Amino acid sequence: MSKTLKEIAQDLIDANKKVQLIYAFNGSGKTRLSREFKELIAPKDTEDENAPSPREKILYYNAFTEDLFYWDNDLEGDAEPRLKIQPNTFTDWILKEQGQDQNIIANFQRYANDKLTPRFNEEYKTKGKDDKDVTVKAFSEVTFSLRGGDDAPSPNLKISKGEESNFIWSIFYTLLEQVITILNVAEPSERETEQFDQLQYVFIDDPVSSLDENHLIELAIDLAKLIRSSESGLKFIISTHNPLFYNVLYNEVKAKSGYILRRFDDGSFDIEEKKGDSNKSFSYHLYIKRLIEQAIEKNEVQRYHFTLLRNLYEKAANFLGYPQWSDLLPENKQSYSRLVMNFYSHRTLSNEEVAEPTEPEKQTVKLLLEHLKDTYGFWKQEEQNG
Repeated sequence: MSKTLKEIAQDLIDANKKVQLIYAFNGSGKTRLSREFKELIAPKDTEDENAPSPREKILYYNAFTEDLFYWDNDLEGDAEPRLKIQPNTFTDWILKEQGQDQNIIANFQRYANDKLTPRFNEEYKTKGKDDKDVTVKAFSEVTFSLRGGDDAPSPNLKISKGEESNFIWSIFYTLLEQVITILNVAEPSERETEQFDQLQYVFIDDPVSSLDENHLIELAIDLAKLIRSSESGLKFIISTHNPLFYNVLYNEVKAKSGYILRRFDDGSFDIEEKKGDSNKSFSYHLYIKRLIEQAIEKNEVQRYHFTLLRNLYEKAANFLGYPQWSDLLPENKQSYSRLVMNFYSHRTLSNEEVAEPTEPEKQTVKLLLEHLKDTYGFWKQEEQNG
């Protein structure tokens, strides 16, 4: 039965579980679900002046968390690149009050590159208050350098988008470590701060997009260990599009079930409970194949179906031992097929001006899916066994 994201968010609240894992493709509404959930837990539009702020009741990590950081690209002044931090209580607490910059750096280097070094630039601002000057320590930007063989740092550099996401996750993870440690003190009066006493939920949406499999597994294990260490009644909701991350978390937190979030063509949603990890309860690649087949049957092939189809080819190539997914393409259409699949697979952002697939391109999706099924019989074997 289809639902709104608000209704699904309420279902998650009503489930009252310590850990809830959600699997969904990108574009299925994971980030919007996290915002609907936050609005139910701590509404912004409330007439109660004494109502707690959202951060007092829920911590959440999603694409909007990354909006707190932006690059200062002063090309005219030829300034070295700096990652600016917008003023917010999230980084103020972990950096200014807790002094966790070194732990953030250590966490970042574990998952990225141990020679890539962030440096938090401290500023001191003077504010007038009651005719008195007050000096305030502020962390407003971060610079990055790469240590060479002689340990001499390179000039400041602009890190990749994946490394940037990894860095922001490291800040959140360090914050979460501190929060759990504080809340594990059973007596509130004995905690070092009371600002997390009302915290109920942690909602994490896809912190893994930039990691290779080894670091992804390491991150999942670390996060699961942190969740297991929580003794305060804090509840965790984690959504991801990555089946490996889902599987590792599922097994490490000893979950008994999880969910698949789906978005329908009419804009409604469904969340289905699944027993076991994704290897036991649903086959990731067979689910992708069904999605593409449904789109072909309804003549509703869209840009993202090319990405899904390429994903199928990559998995098949890996299974069969081919060095490249394009080696599986039909020989008489290899160049054209590879061109079309690459074009749409690398242009999935909503703000890019890309035309919808043409009818011949939609037929290419059908041809390539049939070629994969007919030529490589192990798909049929897995369907029979699944």
